[in-house]
Amino acid sequence: MIPAAFDYAAPASVDEALALLAEHGDDAKIIAGGQSLLPVLRLRLNAPEFLIDLGRIEALRGVRDDGDHLVIGAMTTHAAVASEPLVAQHAALLGQAVRTVADAQVRNRGTFGGALAHADPAGDVGAPALALDAQFVIAGQGGGTRTVGASDFFVDLFETAIGEDELLTEVRIPKHTGWGAHYEKFVRIAQQWSIVAVAATVRAEAGTIAEAKVALTNMGSTPIRATGVEQALQGQPATEDAIRSAVADVADGTNPPSDLNGDADYRKHLAQVLTRRAVLAAAGG
Repeated sequence: MIPAAFDYAAPASVDEALALLAEHGDDAKIIAGGQSLLPVLRLRLNAPEFLIDLGRIEALRGVRDDGDHLVIGAMTTHAAVASEPLVAQHAALLGQAVRTVADAQVRNRGTFGGALAHADPAGDVGAPALALDAQFVIAGQGGGTRTVGASDFFVDLFETAIGEDELLTEVRIPKHTGWGAHYEKFVRIAQQWSIVAVAATVRAEAGTIAEAKVALTNMGSTPIRATGVEQALQGQPATEDAIRSAVADVADGTNPPSDLNGDADYRKHLAQVLTRRAVLAAAGG
């Protein structure tokens, strides 16, 4: 199907993009890599009158070291994040997760910030960002910015803390240098959205889990931080039996969907199995 007709602009700066967004209001839609939006437009599930393409804003691309944090521009592609040595060194969980996103074509076109702003609960970047305590820098009118923590960024299904007149410009990731990491994703066919996935990063000392951070993909309307499991893992030996016991309740309080890929109970069982695998791998077991 062909999308409905729309006008188009490709601003060269964030300020210009924000001005266009303010001018066109509800009639406008932001496009980053387009890997989520274009199928929606083709199916006419959304028919904006004006499309604002961020592809020319070079200031929104790239990964840089900023002391205790890595800063990832919102228009940085998944492929660039996956191949960035700084990410491998300081945020290994993120690098692992983005390498599971769709296929090479999508990873070379789709953007890290675009996927986070789209906030699909089955997407593979939200849970790692949540587990790593990411901070989201959002620009608004007048040149001002505000920073939102990951726990407050994901609001509901396809809904984030980004206002209608705002843009996500960059994501700040606290460094987790030396932490083990693993993203365990379950799909039925290659390149599928996650049926369930688990993001885990672990700081181990002498065979004991000193700290663990765990988040779940597609177990609710947003990514879910498994704080109870994190607390249960702290101080435990990095053995399969100890980890199995600590993660047994990981699905408690979750609300996974039921669909053709599996019902909610099936997903809860998967979450327990995948969390055990992810934590064990991250802990070096």
